[in-house]
Amino acid sequence: MKAIVYDRPYAFRYTDLPDPEPGPGEVRLRVLSAGVCGTDAHLHCGEFSPRYPLTPGHEVVGEVESMGEGVTTLAAGQRVALNNRVSCGTCANCRRAKPAFCTRLRDHGVTRPGGFAEMIVVPASHCHPADDIPLDVVAFAEPVACAMHGMDVLAPQPGSDVLVFGAGTTGLLLAQLLAASGAGRVTVAAPTEAKLKLARDFGADETVVMDRHDAPASRVALRTLAPDGFDTVVDATGALAVIEQCLPLTRDGGTVFLYGMAGERERIELSPHEIFSRELTIRGSFTQAFSFDRALRVLRTGRVRTDGMITHRFGLDAYGAALDAVRDDRGCVKAVIHP
Repeated sequence: MKAIVYDRPYAFRYTDLPDPEPGPGEVRLRVLSAGVCGTDAHLHCGEFSPRYPLTPGHEVVGEVESMGEGVTTLAAGQRVALNNRVSCGTCANCRRAKPAFCTRLRDHGVTRPGGFAEMIVVPASHCHPADDIPLDVVAFAEPVACAMHGMDVLAPQPGSDVLVFGAGTTGLLLAQLLAASGAGRVTVAAPTEAKLKLARDFGADETVVMDRHDAPASRVALRTLAPDGFDTVVDATGALAVIEQCLPLTRDGGTVFLYGMAGERERIELSPHEIFSRELTIRGSFTQAFSFDRALRVLRTGRVRTDGMITHRFGLDAYGAALDAVRDDRGCVKAVIHP
């Protein structure tokens, strides 16, 4: 089969690998769609703890091609969405219902072979049937599961005034889930009008065009909307210049929610006195846990919409171009590879 393989950071090959064979309890999927996201851009640079040689790709939709011994819950030809994170269930973190921090985690696309390949072998237990969901919709199962876990962590108060920085895939998904969870008002701020139009189409109450070169002007516009600050400010960009705007725009007693993925070595300055004296809460959300079924449910019902979000499509041999598209945060909302 054809696959993308990294042997070290920044260096990938489009190459031939032996067709993988499923073992007991496993299935082989023919990959139909694999989303490219910011995590893949970080993996390209050697961040996010990759294990080499690595075939990345963790947002996988595939068709069951063959089954290993003991698999009875799936059938050949069935389309499934993959929960790529396989926790052990027995370590201290798993026993505390924190499978994302499993000390023996197997993470397809990060530490195990992923979906930027024609085929992938995965546990049958982590394959969620999705024949009834259009391919371009179920392609968002993994990012919606991550956003759903973010909502679990944030636990937003009904009626909250929420600001979301970023109108990429995660910003658009979070904005919809926040609105569906009872936020009193959802404002989305981003530099690209086309993405903000999507946010409005998906139910954002307010949108603000951010000027990348004039942060104070953007802050004034947002302060006009919420003179006392927002109850919750969400960063869905991972950009340090944006994260630095979060605390000043949060009301006293409010919450800053860091969801976007900044670089591992990047740092910002925070005032402990400000956090203490204003009783601010800072929360983070990492990957997904116990949320995949719910993600598929909101995609099935249309509670979360994805129409218009796939802006770029590539074959496997154009993986480099797909990475370039993801880095173009103005023009690309979601890029997918169809091996």
